[in-house]
Amino acid sequence: MSKNQNIPAIERINFLEAELKKLKENIAHKNREIEVEKALEKVRTRALDMRNSTELSETSIILFRQLKELNIDAVRSGVGIFDDENNAIELWITSVSDNGSLFFVLDYINVHEQNMQNVHPVFQNTIAARKSNQPFVFTKLEGNDLVNYYKTMSSYAGIPKTRENIFCEYYYSFFFSAGTINVVMPSPLTEEEMDIMFRMTNVFGLIYTRFLDLKKSEEQAVLISEEKNILESTLNNLKAMQAQLIQAEKMASLGELTAGIAHEIQNPLNFVNNFSEVNGELIDEMQQEMDRGNLDDAKAISGDIKKNEQKISHHGKRADAIVKGMLQHSQLSTGKQELTDFNQLAEEYLRLSYHGFRAKDRGFNTTIETDFDPNVEMINVVPQDIGRALLNVINNAFYAVAEKKKTSGDDYEPLVTISTKKLEGKVEIVVKDNGNGIPQKILDKIFQPFFTTKPTGQGTGLGLSLSYDIVKAHGGEIKVNTLEGEFTEFVVQLPMSI
Repeated sequence: MSKNQNIPAIERINFLEAELKKLKENIAHKNREIEVEKALEKVRTRALDMRNSTELSETSIILFRQLKELNIDAVRSGVGIFDDENNAIELWITSVSDNGSLFFVLDYINVHEQNMQNVHPVFQNTIAARKSNQPFVFTKLEGNDLVNYYKTMSSYAGIPKTRENIFCEYYYSFFFSAGTINVVMPSPLTEEEMDIMFRMTNVFGLIYTRFLDLKKSEEQAVLISEEKNILESTLNNLKAMQAQLIQAEKMASLGELTAGIAHEIQNPLNFVNNFSEVNGELIDEMQQEMDRGNLDDAKAISGDIKKNEQKISHHGKRADAIVKGMLQHSQLSTGKQELTDFNQLAEEYLRLSYHGFRAKDRGFNTTIETDFDPNVEMINVVPQDIGRALLNVINNAFYAVAEKKKTSGDDYEPLVTISTKKLEGKVEIVVKDNGNGIPQKILDKIFQPFFTTKPTGQGTGLGLSLSYDIVKAHGGEIKVNTLEGEFTEFVVQLPMSI
């Protein structure tokens, strides 16, 4: 065989050797990638387990070990957390002591502008790079600068005053939103090592952001729980106070006092319970989104939690205001509907209101006219509740004529009229007084809770609000007609059956 005939075989061998080299390089690259991912996973797992910022020491040690396992010859590594509120950096540093054991150091560096001249250039460069939004920064120390640096660092346990035969070191800081991942090298990082450090920083940054959001959510959940407990305690106290007030008024023969405080405070408490449950669900959703790495969605959910917390605070303040109010009622309601003689019910509460008013003001007198329609039938209502609604309306009528009498001459004759009428499928009661009437500018407010024109101590502003709610609960309606300076007329209509 000639020499020329051997050329194709040689070329084929060279080709196969080149392909084999590429294959080995590819396998080596994949193996290296597996090593890097294993190191990242160890850092990720430890960071995910963090429940307190003091655990950063363990995370710093894990980071240092993984860099060593990846053959990155780090002199030191660590985590830095920015404390912007106090203009400081909290540093968790891990290195190897003279005896070969791992140790960590916690340092707290004041980086306030007024103190920057006292801050080492390494940290000055870090602050400057952060302000300019750089992804990383490095500072090279050599000669006397390096010697002086180690003299300063020797004040920390385990760090030697000098490093023999070391003339130059590189101090790297890689930024994430809340801080830095730091590494000190005897020589510049290679391109591959830089990529690994960026990946380490990205992993830790995402986890630390999740840790901060979770910690904030847990604090909000504790606050919500505390506010809920306070409201529930307040409700229990109010129930006890309600019973005492009612018993005191019975013994004084001045009629029944408030029986609806607990009912009124139940509204804001329901809001607190509902928003607490919603926040519990939102916290679970946020944790799921953070586990998936969806930080934008998690932040949006965190915003919803904050809004709910503000609503809970609002309703808590509302409950506090209700505590200070007194509701006038005739007696405890059974909540049971009964066939009731409506004319008799109206007459009883008219008499109760009049004698109650006379008990408070012996000089009070007014003409009372009644016109009860005999065709009004028995109606199906909760008598205690409807009685309370009528009592509040009639009390207002007596108060109106009494106030007008104080400022009018002898020609004024107070008059309160009450009439009932049977309508198609409903009954109507009209309570009218010839007092001062209601100004048009406040007419749309009279059924609002706690709105009153009476002097402090003479009214809670809850009577008409309660009457409105009771009538509406019975499927009826309550209206008011008035002429300022002349009269006020309340018209209550109720269905014959509910």
